[in-house]
Amino acid sequence: MYSGITRGLFPVIELEERAGVTRFTVELSPELARNVELGASIALDGVCLTVVAYEGVRVSFEAIAETLSRTTLAELGVGRRVSVERSVRVGDEMGGHDVFGHVLGTGEVVARGNVGEQLDLTIAVPASWMKYILRKGFVALDGSSLTVGDVQTSAGQGRFEVHLIPETLRLTGFANKQVGSRVNVELDPRTVAIVDTVERVLAERASV
Repeated sequence: MYSGITRGLFPVIELEERAGVTRFTVELSPELARNVELGASIALDGVCLTVVAYEGVRVSFEAIAETLSRTTLAELGVGRRVSVERSVRVGDEMGGHDVFGHVLGTGEVVARGNVGEQLDLTIAVPASWMKYILRKGFVALDGSSLTVGDVQTSAGQGRFEVHLIPETLRLTGFANKQVGSRVNVELDPRTVAIVDTVERVLAERASV
């Protein structure tokens, strides 16, 4: 599990296509690489991945076709920088919200604008996701826990806004997102559980 507080951007230094998987190596900071073990879970751009090899600060991961098809990891190349978060340990401060690294799919940046040093992004997603994306609720984009701003659904498409402060921009890749860029989207699991439960109960009552 993660907190949605990413720890910075780190470069992909190697990428290799193998039979059925893509292996890539990321160069972490000494702090983030401390006590890394085989099998450990680390989130890259919000995607929970397993450590398959490491040497010093060089840590390797593998992604299968299913993961690549649902996330932005298929866009990775050598030199590309990714947001990184180590999994939460007992006693760690929970600064964001519960994030599991289980990306539902990607959203598309359809508008961006600055208000002083703040960056506002509008993200388009399938309309079916919008029942889980609520104003002042939570969503994880590229692994970062963010508060949802205005929301709207029309013509089969949903849109929502996020407002990013300078510190978030410093530690993530959002400053480089342009209209047309994709972001990994993970919905707040508590909201999903509540909405699905209410829908199921109402459907059962209606069928009686």
